[in-house]
Amino acid sequence: MIRLLFVVLLALLPILPTPEFWITLGNYIGLYAIVALGLVLLTGVGGMTSFGQAAFVGLGAYATAYLTTHFGWSPWIGLLAGLAITAAAAFALGAITMRLSGHYLPLGTIAWGLSLFFLFGNLEFLGKYDGLNGIPPVDFFGLTLQSGRAMFYLIWAVVIVAVVALQNLLNSRSGRAIRALNGSGLMAEAMGVNTTWMKIVCFVIAALLACISGWLYAHMQRAVNPTPFGLNAGIEYLFMAVVGGAGYVWGALLGSALLTILKDQLQSLLPKLLGSNGNFEMIVFGLMMVLLLQRARTGLWPVLRGWLPQQVGVQAPATAAALPRRDRPAVGSVALQVRLARKEFGGLVAVNDMEFVVHAGEILGLIGPNGAGKSTMFNLVTGVLPLTSGQILFQGERIDTLPSREIVRRGIGRTFQHVRLLPTMSVLENVAIGAHLRGSAGVAASILRTDRKEEQRLLFDAARQLDRVGLAHLAQEEAGSLALGQQRILEIARALCCDPTLLLLDEPAAGLRYQEKLALADLLRTLKAEGLSILLVEHDMDFVMNLTDRLVVMEFGTRIAEGLPSEVQNNPAVLEAYLGGID
Repeated sequence: MIRLLFVVLLALLPILPTPEFWITLGNYIGLYAIVALGLVLLTGVGGMTSFGQAAFVGLGAYATAYLTTHFGWSPWIGLLAGLAITAAAAFALGAITMRLSGHYLPLGTIAWGLSLFFLFGNLEFLGKYDGLNGIPPVDFFGLTLQSGRAMFYLIWAVVIVAVVALQNLLNSRSGRAIRALNGSGLMAEAMGVNTTWMKIVCFVIAALLACISGWLYAHMQRAVNPTPFGLNAGIEYLFMAVVGGAGYVWGALLGSALLTILKDQLQSLLPKLLGSNGNFEMIVFGLMMVLLLQRARTGLWPVLRGWLPQQVGVQAPATAAALPRRDRPAVGSVALQVRLARKEFGGLVAVNDMEFVVHAGEILGLIGPNGAGKSTMFNLVTGVLPLTSGQILFQGERIDTLPSREIVRRGIGRTFQHVRLLPTMSVLENVAIGAHLRGSAGVAASILRTDRKEEQRLLFDAARQLDRVGLAHLAQEEAGSLALGQQRILEIARALCCDPTLLLLDEPAAGLRYQEKLALADLLRTLKAEGLSILLVEHDMDFVMNLTDRLVVMEFGTRIAEGLPSEVQNNPAVLEAYLGGID
């Protein structure tokens, strides 16, 4: 209802006797919001800070300005040309920049943003710093959009389409992968997500939105010059996204409206108060940003949203076609074989020529004292770390040269020693990330909602796995609100969504109460009966001894014992190194 009222208000605003000043201000808010929406996807959701979006606005503006003024082409051809140029430039820049991390990433965006800004100002055919004039208005089905009131509808139609498109994208298989980029890249790769590609996709989408804003700006102003496309403008766009709520689509509109109106009022008020002219509003913005980061780090939209009626989150259907499942290997056959696996970190040998085998339909325990190299061994098997020497084979295929996302595609699912979840996403959506590799719909299908059938199947399977592990009643809760033990069980459900034939569990019973451990043991026995192989790291010896078929014991990266639990329990070397006096 609120969204409908918003659209109705936008439709009536140019018809009502609204002062021209407010129509113009509304146009600029819409133009800024389009760019800020791209930053919500790139920075707020994807976690990649960019100060250079204004340069992409310039690419869209200059492309249409040059083609329409020098060759007389239609503005719509100018839009297509601008999108093509921007996509090519963003892909090339993104392939380089998005590989950076930490402070290098924003510094990289500043560098190419400044480069494009000075390029606009130094190219003769673009008019250098004088720019290009005489840009024709947009012709829309025979209607010439010459006035600001006429452009208002086109600008805000683009804003609404962009909002709907981003919401569709974020509530999809691709959207969950994008949300996993922000601090959970390791987990995303382990679930089959090509994180490098998804970062580039986010970068290109954000750049294309900025390009469209530039195209609209050029045909509204009928002239362009480099001034609006510099670093200051890029910082302002980022301010808008952060102030409104960088992780929220509607936050982009809120931030754009708030800062645009505030900037206009401050430009009129501050010179009267201070007695001189200057960009004093930037000082106020800086103080606002400091205060905001102290009081409302997620922006103003989450605060405002708390006063609005809450919407139901993503839900699984009551029924859907089952996802295809991979064949399980014959029970007793070799599932995983580790041959002389060695991992060195400089002069430290973390894993020293380890050898062991996991059979299909078997629960194998990997135990040892803290620092024995168990988690490192897990990371070697799943491709998180490369081997220094040796081999790892899964169902006869060597996998130690493959990245994590390819290893999970072959049927190895895992959990983590330190829980890796997306805390603000629902439990259901967290589990559905595990089904990422079982879908095929891309970003375009997500935006256009042509992936609905596949999405229903993915969510249905996620709900089924939640029911198997006993968390179905928490499907709509935020994952971060769960107790540690429940989060570990959630990770198992997510790993099961990968449809693995080998499941690697890193301390799954840590943080569980006694009854929860019994339920987990029953679940693992059920999975074993279904033909699933399980490699288990755990420090709870009662849990391990009563569950596993065989044990491998590590100390200082070396295998010191292997055999049945009863044999290992009485092994003198094991007793001395680890078990200490278990009866």
